[in-house]
Parts: sequence; C-alpha cells; structure tokens
Amino acid sequence: MKVRALNKTNSNITIKDDIFGINPNENAILRVLNWQLAKKQQGSHKVKSRSEVKSTTAKMYRQKGGGRARHGAASVVQFRGGGVVHGPVPRSHSHNLPKKIRVLGLKSVLSQKAKTNNILVFNIEKISNKTSEIIKIFTKEGIKKFLLVFGKNDNCNNLKLALNNVPLADTINQIGLNVYDVLKKDYILFTEEGLKEFQDRILNVKV
Repeated sequence: MKVRALNKTNSNITIKDDIFGINPNENAILRVLNWQLAKKQQGSHKVKSRSEVKSTTAKMYRQKGGGRARHGAASVVQFRGGGVVHGPVPRSHSHNLPKKIRVLGLKSVLSQKAKTNNILVFNIEKISNKTSEIIKIFTKEGIKKFLLVFGKNDNCNNLKLALNNVPLADTINQIGLNVYDVLKKDYILFTEEGLKEFQDRILNVKV
C-alpha cells in the first residue's frame, strides 16, 4: 500500500499491508478501547460503611412500649447519615487483555485510517520549527486534527515544542502509539524514522 508523502520529492511511500491493509476488526478495536479507558479510570470512589460512620452507638429509644419499630444505633443504613451497604470502595478497574487482541486492535484502527487516506508521511528535516509556519503548511493541506508519530532517532524536540501551540495537534513516540489516540485524531502523520521503527516493532511482536 502507498500513502502520500508531504514535503518530499517522492510523493508516495510504501507502507506494510500486514499493518495498514488488513480487514479492520471492530470488535478488537472496541475491546482495546475499553481496556485503555478502564486503565485510565481512577477508581477513587468511596462511601462509608456502617462501621465507619461516626455516631453514637446508643440505642435510639427503648425496645418496647413506644409503639414504633425496634431500632438500635443511628448509624444503620436505613437512616439518613447512616452507612451504605455494599457501596463502592477504592479499586483498580484495569483488566487483562491478550497481546494478540491489542495488536489486532491497533492494526485495525490504522487500517481504517489508511483506507480513507488519513495516514501520511513527511520529512521533519524540511519543515519549519515555527508555529506560524507549521499552521500555514497544514492549513494548506487541509490538515487540522492530527497526531504526529516520531521515532526515537528523530531530532524533533523543537518541532514538538512548536506543535504544543498548534490547536488539535499532538505528538507521540511510535512506541506509545495506541488505539485511543488514533481514534481521537483525523490524520496520523508518521515521520520516516517513526514509520520505519513502528513497522519493525509491530511485525516482530510475539503473540
């Protein structure tokens, strides 16, 4: 499969069909997305049980003769201010997901982007590190909401700083590329080094 290359003489670059050209598995995408969101959930919810409610343990009124139901302490669950039965407690919402499904989900969501021509490659050495210039370049191409994927050998610190000021633009190292971030953006832009490292890594994943 070939994708368009920005700011480069050769207008097309070949990408691996094994990664960007598979038949997307929407179930795998959904499972990976739910797995990611579950890990992000704080799980700090907490209510007090009866034993944690601070109140007197004295009996509310005498057992017999009052014409009312029998009650003990005011900390019981049926009274306002009392404890909660089986309420939420701090816990982790994360769960395990097989690596095979995680890889399939990432390949599937990237294949969806590739089918709509929303996967692009560009040469970072030929792009300005000024925010105003970057905005002009991508506005001309009609690219607004994008994710820049770079490699560990890319010298793009100044570019990343400039992109911090570009609305709807984010950067990520190829080793951290994930389903959630891909779905949030309209375009995925790979640097040449980032694309090479990503393809090598994914094709060598043992599942």
